[in-house]
Amino acid sequence: MPKSNNRIRIGLFVLAVFLIIGGILPFFSPYDPRSWNVVPRNLQPSAEHLFGTNNLGQDTFWLLTAAVRNSLLIGLVVAAFATIIGVMAGLTAGFLGGIPDRVITLIMDVFIVVPSLPILILMASLLQGRASIWMICLVLILFNWPWPARQVRSIALSMREREFINTARFSGSSTFKIITREILPYLFAWALANFVNTVLVAIATESGLAVIGLSSAEQTTLGSMIYWALQHQALLGARWWWIGTPVVAIVFLFVGLFLVTTGVSELSAERRGQQYA
Repeated sequence: MPKSNNRIRIGLFVLAVFLIIGGILPFFSPYDPRSWNVVPRNLQPSAEHLFGTNNLGQDTFWLLTAAVRNSLLIGLVVAAFATIIGVMAGLTAGFLGGIPDRVITLIMDVFIVVPSLPILILMASLLQGRASIWMICLVLILFNWPWPARQVRSIALSMREREFINTARFSGSSTFKIITREILPYLFAWALANFVNTVLVAIATESGLAVIGLSSAEQTTLGSMIYWALQHQALLGARWWWIGTPVVAIVFLFVGLFLVTTGVSELSAERRGQQYA
């Protein structure tokens, strides 16, 4: 059995656990996990409160379910739109060439060269920690679509001169039909790996910004859980369950995403090797 298949299976199992935690369990919460003083403060983990409670009177377990849901939402939305926009922009630029290629490439280079961190800091300053999840997603999409677009453009440049593309063109197929039916299926495995990797990047970026107070302070994410734990001195107060829960969740989530990404990439490489052997 290929090692890539084992990686994908383990990674998908880990991601399935997080999907259950963030996608299903929040509907069973007995109260709004973001509300303060709904449970006794600073209780250690027990049968009644699996991951204890924090200094704000919140149940850490139910707060984690809401945080995982929002972090996964950010990652999936950013990855979906960044991958779709990047793939279509790269294919259009590489396949058409000429002026469209130069214009799209210029736009890609601008977004790649401009550092995203100052823009995010400026946005956080203007919104004063009240940015919605959708605003965060929009900014992350703007700075993540050029990377897959660059790679797809290179692939399209090499593929547009291949024999099967010329055959499709001479048979009367339109440019759109050639791109969607001839080239896109070839890119599916790569696009899937890029999608999973972008989920990881988006969650990591938002979590990093939230930890230093540059994301939304009103939306519960894995990063904001760490931020509030640090603000209330969870480490000095020996409330390890408060800050440890989101940290461990981020580690396992990243491991699951990494295993799926590398597994899909290796499996795609193995199939291409068998195809051209």
